[in-house]
Parts: sequence; C-alpha cells; structure tokens
Amino acid sequence: MKQILEAILAGDTPAEDFGRLDVPEHYRGITVHAEDVTMFEGMPAKEKDPRKSLHLDDVPTPELGPGEALVAVMASAINYNTVWTSIFEPVSTFSFLKRYGKLSPLTARHDLPYHVVGSDLAGVVLRTGPGVNAWKPGDEVVAHCLSVELESPDGHNDTMMDSEQRIWGFETNFGGLAEIALVKSNQLMPKPAHLTWEEAASPGLVNSTAYRQLVSANGANMKQGDVVLVWGASGGLGSYATQFALNGGAIPVCVVSSPEKAELCRAMGAELIIDRNAEGYQFWSDEHTQDPKEWKRLGAKIRELTGGDDPDIVFEHPGRETFGASTYVARRGGTIVTCASTSGYMHEYDNRYLWMNLKRIIGSHFANYREAWEANRLIAKGMVHPTLSRTYSLEDTGQAAYDVHRNLHQGKVGVLALAPEEGLGVRDPEMRAKHLTQINRFRDR
Repeated sequence: MKQILEAILAGDTPAEDFGRLDVPEHYRGITVHAEDVTMFEGMPAKEKDPRKSLHLDDVPTPELGPGEALVAVMASAINYNTVWTSIFEPVSTFSFLKRYGKLSPLTARHDLPYHVVGSDLAGVVLRTGPGVNAWKPGDEVVAHCLSVELESPDGHNDTMMDSEQRIWGFETNFGGLAEIALVKSNQLMPKPAHLTWEEAASPGLVNSTAYRQLVSANGANMKQGDVVLVWGASGGLGSYATQFALNGGAIPVCVVSSPEKAELCRAMGAELIIDRNAEGYQFWSDEHTQDPKEWKRLGAKIRELTGGDDPDIVFEHPGRETFGASTYVARRGGTIVTCASTSGYMHEYDNRYLWMNLKRIIGSHFANYREAWEANRLIAKGMVHPTLSRTYSLEDTGQAAYDVHRNLHQGKVGVLALAPEEGLGVRDPEMRAKHLTQINRFRDR
C-alpha cells in the first residue's frame, strides 16, 4: 500500500508503472459485522450510535471479476445510507448481501459476515478485469454508486429500472470507505481536475441524486422560473438541489434549521429562505396527528416570499415529518418529488389536496448512468461545486457518521482514506483559483 500511495502522490507516475504495482492481499476498510445486527434492538433510532457499530478492519482484497475495477481510494464521504447501515435500519444490509450473493458464483463474494460500506470515492484505478477497455491503471477517477447487471431488458431505457439495480457500498460489499474498493467499471467517471481528493469524493451520491430528482425528465423536469421548495437546503442533498435550481433559472425557496444554514444558502446565491426553527413550525400535534393549520402557515410564508406563488416543485427527502406539508403547499398541478425519508418512511398526507388539485408525487432514487455522468460533468466544469464542510480520518468514520445521524453537519462530510492529508490531488490549479470561493464556502463557515 505504501508503494501505491507513493505512486499516486508523485502525480506523474506512468500508467504502465501502476499496472506493475502489487495489489495488497489485505486493506483497511470500515465495516459493520453481522454479529452486531441486534445491538441496538429496542432503542429509538436517534439514540443508536454509529460509533459503536462501525469498525476499522483489515479485510481481504476481493477477487476481480469481468467488467470490474479495483480502485485505490484516496478519499470518500458519508451519506445517509451509511448511517442506515450502521444502525441496522430499516433492515440489516446483510439481507441485501445475502440476496446479491445468490445471483451468481461471482456475486457470492459479497455475502460475507462483514460489510465494507461507503458509496462515494475518489482515487486511482489499480486493476481492471476482462472486458474493460475504457479505463486503465493510473486513471484518476470518481465513482457513482449505481450497480446493475443489465441482463434484463428493463434497464436499457433507464438503468435505474434494471431488475438487479443496487446501490454500491449499501446493497453490495467492498464500498468506498476503505483503502481499496471494488466497483463495476461503468461506475467510473473522470475525477474533476481542479478539486482535491476529498472534494472530488464528496458530490457523487448526493449530486447525482439531486440531479435526477430535480433536473431530469425522470424526476421533476425543472424549468426556468419554477418555484422550488427545497427542504434541508444547506444539507447534503439540498445544497445540490439549491445549486441546480439557481443554475437552471428556477427560484429556490430554501428551508433550513438555523441562521448559520441560512447564511450558507445566501452564499450559494439563494434569496428566499425559511428558518423553520425560528418560525416554530410543528407539523405534528402529536405522534399520530398532523396539524393542517401549520401546513397553511407554511404555505402563507412561501407566498409571502415569492410574491404570491406556490411551489411548482417540492424537493422532498425528510419524509414523514414534512410530507403532509409538502403535499399541501405544492401549487395546483405541481410536483412533489421524493427520496430518502430521513425522518421516517411512513408518509401521511391529505389526499384531497393531491387528487382535487391534480398534483403529482414522483418517487426518485439515485440516478442512471447518464444522469450521474451529466451531474459529474457539471462539477468538472465548475458550474456546480462541492459542499464539503469537514473531513475526518478513516479511523474517525464512526464520528463522521454520528455527526450526520444527529444532523450536526452542514453540506457533506468527507473521509480521508489513503490520502495522508487534505488538499492533495489538484491537477488544474488555474481553474481551481477561479472557483476557490465557491469551493470553500461550506468550509469557511
């Protein structure tokens, strides 16, 4: 591993030299253990502590199969799916690995008593398997997290519709929170040259998810002038939705939970901001009953900010806590596009406001190959920027996941894997200088 790191840090190591480097038999990765799946039973979700379930282990390097690549991971990032994995909710991810392992002798590699987690990476290709022509050892890459088999016709219009669609590092093993990761080669995309390793690793999952959810015809198909209500507008998903709305000529109405998060939205260029804590919204009067008066109060606040307009699109991801309000406030004929459900999966809403006002609910999940590539291209061109606020060491991944679980973070939280420190990996300093303020806006708060 030391030789691999030295070759990467040199910055000019020829591809043939990378191909001659030995791939270690073991590497360090962040895991959950099958024996721990009951450790939090009976506890409320908010009290479950990822620091107790995430382990830094030495694990065997997996066999490389056709159409796959082994990548030396310089940096990764925390997503909410790692939080779910670490607290074994809504189900243990070992059920995903077991199901995947039954698909073929090759996928049986994934069905193990440990799960190497993580759905983001930036790093360097070490080896490619048979049938891989687009990538070679030494290529600097990022990876999106869509893993599909594409043996069914269902996925050939939209790879997210493939019958064997999975999220890498969540529903498959050998994820990105590690020194080495195993990916399908069609997950790879060029690393943006003006970004550091940790910056390049941070957009992958959330940037692509927000792109499909908001911009793509598979999602809300946002157009110029649309009013877009963005929940959690300074968070991992919301910070990209806010940027896409602004870039696309839409009008974001950013919902945040503190003055500090409101300032981040202003730094991105948003003008219409609602601090939900300052406004004191209580959408649920008790555990089982929503309060429609609070929906109406939110709707009145939105119209006050927009000059009388209701949202054309509601960018939904909190789920249970906010979904009734989201369905109410969307304009007649408007769209509520939803993913994730970080506050709970069992959504409740008053169907009269959906049915009689001709609104639509669209379910959206990650992104297909094309959408992920387009989202990464916008990062590479400096049109959308990372929202990295803090970076942890691999050893402190548990704390990083804890911070995301407790909403103690802003934007995205990065993790250094092989990279010995922050700030490495920039190949285009001139372009970086042009965008440095935007790149650092979440760090500088």
